[in-house]
Amino acid sequence: MSHSYFEKSLAWCVHLFTASGLIAGFMSILAINAGDWRAAMSWLIFALLIDGIDGALARKFKVAEVLPGINGKTIDNVVDFANYAVIPAYFLYMTGLAGPGLNLTLAFLILIVSAVYYGKEGMVSDDFYFIGFPVMWNITVFYLVFVFSFPSSVNAAIVFILAVLHFVPVKFAYPSRATRLRGLTIFFTALLLVVMPLTVWFYPFVPMLLKWAAAVILALFGLLAVIDTVRTKKA
Repeated sequence: MSHSYFEKSLAWCVHLFTASGLIAGFMSILAINAGDWRAAMSWLIFALLIDGIDGALARKFKVAEVLPGINGKTIDNVVDFANYAVIPAYFLYMTGLAGPGLNLTLAFLILIVSAVYYGKEGMVSDDFYFIGFPVMWNITVFYLVFVFSFPSSVNAAIVFILAVLHFVPVKFAYPSRATRLRGLTIFFTALLLVVMPLTVWFYPFVPMLLKWAAAVILALFGLLAVIDTVRTKKA
């Protein structure tokens, strides 16, 4: 089937939109180098929004069908690995969250386990759940830098536990493609996408209400993971 020039142009625009997440990531690196944590996380949030939209656009404009020679999923994986693993690892290292003795070690750990996780068969289940903690170290850095004020030892323990959870068969919601409890998942995701930029905006003087809101959303996502995992085992 032949596709029109207009359809192909739209498909290319979707691919370029996906790839633009790397520009947001690069801007985040520049901000990290400048010690501007607010700007750095703002760019990562912008990249997160791009990632949340591009899949829907690709399906709407049938990008895979219109441009079969360009693999949008591969582009998406490249962008995601940069913005969800490499840059957050650098962010963690530069902020000194884990203390001088462990910063570099844990940055290396994030990179290694994330790469292996991306290579794991069945990373996303047939019913669209991440199996194991997904590579979302950007969210981890957001919580450790902007929401919580844990000692470096606690931060290090959290990073280590999440690294192990990459390979534990717990089902984590795929927000844009959830098949069960979809309404709740989308609601919590939308709420987080409101709370995150507001929290970053007010940093370092974040209102306690925003911190509590972020913490509750995190707990609710954790609860959803437990519910979905238990349901699967009972089925």
